[in-house]
Amino acid sequence: MADSVASADKRQQGTSMLEETQAIVRQALDVLGYGREAFDLLKLPMRVLTVRFPVRMDDGSVRVFTGYRVQHNDAIGPTKGGIRLHPDITLEEMEALAIWMSIRCGIAELPFGGAKGGIVCDPRDMSFSEIERVSRSFVRAVSQVVGPAKDVPTPDAFSNSQNMAWMLDEYSHIRESDSPGFITGKPVILGGTRGRDGAAARGIALTLQEAIRQTDRSLEGQRVIVQGFGGIGSYLAKYLSDRGARIVGVGDAYGALYREAGLDVDELLERRDSFGTVTRLYRDVLSNRDLVVQPCDILVLAASGVTVTSELAGKIQASLVVEAANTPTPQDAMQVLMEREILVVPDVLSFAGDVIVSYFEWVQNNQGYYWSESEVQEKLDERVRQSFDRVYQVAVRYGVDMRLAAYIVGVQRLAEASRWRGWI
Repeated sequence: MADSVASADKRQQGTSMLEETQAIVRQALDVLGYGREAFDLLKLPMRVLTVRFPVRMDDGSVRVFTGYRVQHNDAIGPTKGGIRLHPDITLEEMEALAIWMSIRCGIAELPFGGAKGGIVCDPRDMSFSEIERVSRSFVRAVSQVVGPAKDVPTPDAFSNSQNMAWMLDEYSHIRESDSPGFITGKPVILGGTRGRDGAAARGIALTLQEAIRQTDRSLEGQRVIVQGFGGIGSYLAKYLSDRGARIVGVGDAYGALYREAGLDVDELLERRDSFGTVTRLYRDVLSNRDLVVQPCDILVLAASGVTVTSELAGKIQASLVVEAANTPTPQDAMQVLMEREILVVPDVLSFAGDVIVSYFEWVQNNQGYYWSESEVQEKLDERVRQSFDRVYQVAVRYGVDMRLAAYIVGVQRLAEASRWRGWI
């Protein structure tokens, strides 16, 4: 799903990801009128497990890997969140991302709290069989704290359905009765859901459409810049272009293209190299910094890392900004955009599509009854629209930006569930 790695999430102003997340949680609770006890409970995860496990490598040597499973809050139900395989994972990052998952689940009104996990490794430097052994060993190490009624993992950065299949198989040997609902993101043949592929991008696209609807416009003829032309960015560019929008700019790791008359998205997709980049094929290339301040109606931020500083926020010409990557707009820049009355759809709202479809998979596993792809997409569309409307109405009611509104919606469910349980 969807979350960028630690190295891409360093805060520009020296504030850590966790500190910034905690600050917004505190703001949301203050707006709702909850006391200090609620913040003390929700500012950090309730449960953190660090594991170290040995794995024999292909050359016969043994490496000891470190892994984490962080569970933020289970007042509403089991926790839910990804397992990533990446060399730059830190515990503080896992804690922040677990809180984000709680907020996302709350926005979509899913019966989950947030979780996050990871294995500190670089799968790009490992063989297929080594990745399998690492995946299985991690599950054995955390098996006591996960399960369909405890904590439900899902894929994340550098993990996929194959990793989930190995983890499912390993877990089934330990707790046979809990399979297959212990994990989501599985292959369809092993109980995965149809309609999962592209769910994150589809959710972002639907959220963008809802934002357009709130401004009494249609996509037809809208000038769109997509900063970040990877898997999600390219999907969005194609999706919007097919519905009449004019894609005037795209950016990738090597630069950016801008054409006021519009770019041929199909040609760009066809010319991408094996790494998904296209701008190196052109001479008239801008920097990504210059791209985001070019004239447009909609700016989609789909590149990992902070891309909009407070200085750039003062120069953006779009009237709608959509975060399609992990917090590309830090809080100081968000404040500038709000003061300029630019509507910003935050990532914590736009990325709800992935966890919604994971919830659908969990439901189907528990029922033993599986839906068609069209049913999954129909239910996803409804949930995404409801989630956007929920957050937008809160933003209007309290006169706050959409990010704070999203946290208000998400954190209220956690606080209320905790209150009813007698925790606060």
